[in-house]
Amino acid sequence: MSLLLEARNIVCGYDEEPVLDGLSFSIDKGSIACLLGPSGCGKTTALRVIAGFEPIAEGEILLRGVTASRPGYTLAPEKRRLGMVFQDYALFPHMTVTANICFGIRELSREARNQTASRLLQTVGLSGLGNRFPHELSGGQQQRVALARALAARPDLVLMDEPFSNLDVDLRERIGIEVREILKNEGITTILVTHDQNEAFVLGDMIGVMNRGRIVQWDTPFNLYHEPQQRFVADFIGQGVFLPGTLVAADAVETEIGIIQGQSNRRYPWPKGTAVDVLIRPDDIVHDDQGSNTGIVVKRAFKGASILYTLQLPSGAQVLALFPSHRDYAAGDSLRFHVAADHLIAFQRHPADTGTHEH
Repeated sequence: MSLLLEARNIVCGYDEEPVLDGLSFSIDKGSIACLLGPSGCGKTTALRVIAGFEPIAEGEILLRGVTASRPGYTLAPEKRRLGMVFQDYALFPHMTVTANICFGIRELSREARNQTASRLLQTVGLSGLGNRFPHELSGGQQQRVALARALAARPDLVLMDEPFSNLDVDLRERIGIEVREILKNEGITTILVTHDQNEAFVLGDMIGVMNRGRIVQWDTPFNLYHEPQQRFVADFIGQGVFLPGTLVAADAVETEIGIIQGQSNRRYPWPKGTAVDVLIRPDDIVHDDQGSNTGIVVKRAFKGASILYTLQLPSGAQVLALFPSHRDYAAGDSLRFHVAADHLIAFQRHPADTGTHEH
């Protein structure tokens, strides 16, 4: 794998307020990376400095090993060999689909342009729609035209800013899977900015979770979910609840729902007896009529194949549980369960650290 992009300790801000504060990451050629975080964390600004739309105050951006941005120097966006896909698609309403796709390759002959448009329409699954206008297409189809237009100039890197946020949830996932397949088949390196973790999980080979202008963990989707390195990441990714516990061994914590022992290699350096909070995911709670734990259903969310239950424990604390939907319980019902948490995720407890986090 060869590095295509490196961001080294980027600082960028407006009116003396840093928006990016030491942002660093690198992307290999052909991979899809996502910058994921809450609004205001700096992810769109990160995309703008990579594109060359914003200067940087400190640090360096390298494209293909060559400096593209440093303090006092910004290589023009059109010289960076980038494709952009925006949140609102930014298609020209008065131009046909083919004309939209060919907009950035006007220097080619008409025949070459038409061949490119035809090939890309086939690639994105819209063959035969070249003469239509954007308003005659669905949102998902417009999104794919925007992608085809970004790919037309054969960029080294495609930047996507919240590209699926205008689509409904079901379509978003389907288009996300399709777009990932297209980008992988074409070997296109991509950076996607999103606040939607499902979107990041569907598309990303690597995900950078951002907070306050920097990346707090750069990892695979699996590791972000099962091995979060910081409480912020554990809180932000997935659904889960922190339960109070006491460290009884380097890889075991005693809680009110039993001793939770990790199956991974993670060991905690704190002394025995340390007060901790343990992350319990909905898939850690397993329905079991013979289980040693009891919970009372206080909320339920039907999700088709499964139901997400909020269970109240005897202490009043609550956990989330995801059961197959034929396990149908009503609010107020009592049920039994055991815990199967292969990944022990614990953080030292501080007085302010309490509560549930749901997405």
